[in-house]
Amino acid sequence: MTSSKFDPQAVVQRQLDAYNRLDLEAFVLEFSADVLAYRMSSHEPFLSGKAALTEYYREHRFNQPKLHSQLVNRMVLGNKVIDHELITGVGDEVIEIAVVYEVIGTEISRVWFISGK
Repeated sequence: MTSSKFDPQAVVQRQLDAYNRLDLEAFVLEFSADVLAYRMSSHEPFLSGKAALTEYYREHRFNQPKLHSQLVNRMVLGNKVIDHELITGVGDEVIEIAVVYEVIGTEISRVWFISGK
C-alpha cells in the first residue's frame, strides 16, 4: 500500500468533520460494515455493525444541535489513530475522552472509547 491510498488519519478526520457537521450519512460512511465499538472497561463491544452504529449516533448524538468535538491531540501509530477529544453539547458537562480508531484499508473497523472519568 502506498501512503496516498492508505491514510488512516484522513479517514478519522473525515468522520470527525462529519460528526461536527451533524452529518450522519457522511459520518457512518467512514466505518466498515462490521465495525465494532468498545468501551475500555469491557471486553465485549457495545456496538456491532454499521446499522447499530448509525442507530446509536442518530438517537444519542446527532439529535443534539450543539454537539461538537474539539480535537485536543492526535497520535498516529501505523493503522491506529488516537484522538484526545473534548465533547460538548451532550448534557451540561464537557466529556473528556480518548478514542482509538483502527483503520483497515479506507474504513474504520474498530473503535475503543476511554472515558476521562
